[in-house]
Amino acid sequence: MGYVLRGAVRWLAPGVRLIDHNGMGVDAVDMSRYTEMFNRHSEITRTVEEIPGGIRTTTQSNAPDLVAQLQAHVSSMYSHLDQGAEVMCMSGSLPTLFRHANGYRRQLTFTPTGVIAEETADDPALTQAIRAHALEVTGFVRDGMPAMMRGMMGSAMMGPGMMGPGMMGPD
Repeated sequence: MGYVLRGAVRWLAPGVRLIDHNGMGVDAVDMSRYTEMFNRHSEITRTVEEIPGGIRTTTQSNAPDLVAQLQAHVSSMYSHLDQGAEVMCMSGSLPTLFRHANGYRRQLTFTPTGVIAEETADDPALTQAIRAHALEVTGFVRDGMPAMMRGMMGSAMMGPGMMGPGMMGPD
């Protein structure tokens, strides 16, 4: 099945390479970083500002070790985009961003407490995908693992009480 999917992706998006570590296109270091950020999401703050053609996000923490992880995570994601090495995750917008990575601008600024990312495009459809992804990531920061699970299972699977307190670990 994996070979069939890879073949379909090559046909639909020839510039995108899928790398397969843990089935998500990331290595063990990235996976560890994701887990840590999800587990500690309540220690992260995030703001999203719409700017012409895209967004400016500010993601921060008061914990120096978490700041380092945030900075490494965004740097790693931008490297994946630059290399055309798609990361498979629970995002409806990220595949569009990978397919059109050369069609939008990304600027990353490290701050003492986190990262500022600006992403802009001239194409309105790509601008919409940029903004949609910013909202998805904001949900991950706000809700942690339950937000990721909603993306994976779809909102129909996540009805009231399905992911109540304690179902996905500590809040």
